[in-house]
Amino acid sequence: MYQQITLIGNLGGDPEMRYTPSGVPVATFSLAVNKSWTNQEGQKQDKTTWFRVTTWRKQAETVSQYLTKGKQVFVIGEIEEARPWTDKEGNNRASLEVTALTVRFLGGRGEGGSSYGPPTPTEAPPEYVGEQDIPF
Repeated sequence: MYQQITLIGNLGGDPEMRYTPSGVPVATFSLAVNKSWTNQEGQKQDKTTWFRVTTWRKQAETVSQYLTKGKQVFVIGEIEEARPWTDKEGNNRASLEVTALTVRFLGGRGEGGSSYGPPTPTEAPPEYVGEQDIPF
């Protein structure tokens, strides 16, 4: 079995960098994916879905070094099991967790990035980082 998810969105905050006890770099960031449409009454509707993206090894180091809040990225990854949590008001919520296989840097807000069409990197990391950096 195999599943894959493709996301284009903006970082909700700066990546959080940490290391496993054995010294493997891990970076996580929240990603807001926006959807807009017009309903049957002709009113514009917007919906934002949040994902928690985890990157490993060299990819984690590159993400931590180059990405900041608001930057737009293209992510290909595997969706993990949703994790339940409770918000401040006591409502049950779920966190959608993604382990990134590939992260491509697009433009950020005000930097000419586009949410449509094929991704065209406008800010490239020093090297391509992909699934070969995943530790499993």
